Amino acid sequence: MGDQSTVLTADDARQMIRRLGFGIPAKESKKYTVDGLTGLTRGAAADLFLAFRPKGFKPKGADFVAAHNKWLKYMLKAKKGFALQEKLVLFFHDHFATNYTTLANQQGAENAITLLAEQNRLLRRSCNGNFRTLVKNVGLDPAMMSFLDTVDNVKEQPNENYGRELLELFTLGVKDLNGYDNYRQDDVVQVARAFTGWRFTSNTILVHLHEPAHDFTAEFPARGPKVLFGVPHPVLPGHTVGGFASPQAFTVGGEGANEIDEVVDILFQHTDSDGENTVARHLTFKLLEYFTYARPDKATVDAIVAASGFVGTWELLPLLRAIIVHDVFYETAAPPFGAGTRKSVRWPVDYVLGTLRTLAVTPKGKELQLQGGDFSELFDLLADMGQTVLDPPSVFGWNWEESWISGIGLLARYKFVRDVVSSRFSKAFKPQKLIDTDLTDPGQIVDAVTAQLGVGDQLNGVQRAALIDYLTDDGAVATLDLDDYDTRNRKLHGLYGLVLQSAAGILH
Repeated sequence: MGDQSTVLTADDARQMIRRLGFGIPAKESKKYTVDGLTGLTRGAAADLFLAFRPKGFKPKGADFVAAHNKWLKYMLKAKKGFALQEKLVLFFHDHFATNYTTLANQQGAENAITLLAEQNRLLRRSCNGNFRTLVKNVGLDPAMMSFLDTVDNVKEQPNENYGRELLELFTLGVKDLNGYDNYRQDDVVQVARAFTGWRFTSNTILVHLHEPAHDFTAEFPARGPKVLFGVPHPVLPGHTVGGFASPQAFTVGGEGANEIDEVVDILFQHTDSDGENTVARHLTFKLLEYFTYARPDKATVDAIVAASGFVGTWELLPLLRAIIVHDVFYETAAPPFGAGTRKSVRWPVDYVLGTLRTLAVTPKGKELQLQGGDFSELFDLLADMGQTVLDPPSVFGWNWEESWISGIGLLARYKFVRDVVSSRFSKAFKPQKLIDTDLTDPGQIVDAVTAQLGVGDQLNGVQRAALIDYLTDDGAVATLDLDDYDTRNRKLHGLYGLVLQSAAGILH
């Protein structure tokens, strides 16, 4: 069992770079490389990555594709801890999902891009800050207010869309880790009441409460008092759903603008059927899935919550650090042929940007076009893989893991790699700059390439032998001359492509 004092091996360092950024960049500050991190403690290395101060950036452009590509280019260039910043912004973009398609229909294309850019900046400023504050700010973020219809939430018939997702996705989850309901339909209705009348002025993005549209109890006495969690808990005698001793009023400070803050404060006090804080478990579970593997166990979730002191402070930095120094963070680095190893499918954006950064390939122009194969643009390739940033498919964000490697998605990954390794023009792929071309032994060449890609330990003997057979035409060629253009162009480029298209390249 390791902890924050455990010294990083080279394999641990590779895992940290892969999971906290995009790939194993060919160009990076020395202390953020495998050599620079090896020998540091987990805690010291985690602090190195977490020391970034969020940079301001808004992915805007003349049209949606331009805005999309602007963020991709920014992620592609991120160095040091700022790659982790982008990884976190991407996580919260999925967690608090809004999309261009819906917003463009509601607000028009130009306004949709502006709203998404402002929301991206909010997530960027907050990605390592206070989670409760972030939840409150998202509730009054114009992109979210439009996307989930807060702007259409009126007292006569409160709109439940934002209230439902605040409970279901952003804070509690539908059910706790034991399978019991975390809320009931009446709680959704009550949250909707709190958010009636909130509006924003599109030209200045000024958010305000329009009181004539707000639900005041005196105007609708039949609706009863404004309270959350008034239903008895199914397994906790003397408690309501949410673990409270009595229903929770969110008008303690009076009715009006303060209600939405009080609602969030109540949600952050919610406890589940084990008596554990529900928000802490829900977010930690999801962060663990993002940085480790699907469906982490409850004991690991609770250990990380406890070690981070997250409950009550709601600070993301200690929570992220507790994940990075825990053994679970390093488990997916074990070879896939090891018994019980759990792997995670790399997100398309991670796969694309990680590959480009690792191979030191820069797509051309504002279109981010690859200079080989079909000369595809990243926007189209990512769309085929199932991930268009700024346009997740729904409020649920993207489907992770197995959904990333559907037939179409997997073929798109193969095509992307083919286009990258076949590039021969400006910004071309140049493997001769990544490994020692004086190597002639096929086995040593395979080892050099897989080590440079950071997956040398992910291949078993059979897989390594298959790559050697590829280089040697099934043993017909004893040695290779990598200084020969034709050999390098055919075999070395192809070897990189095979490794990147393999499970070792696609999985974390």
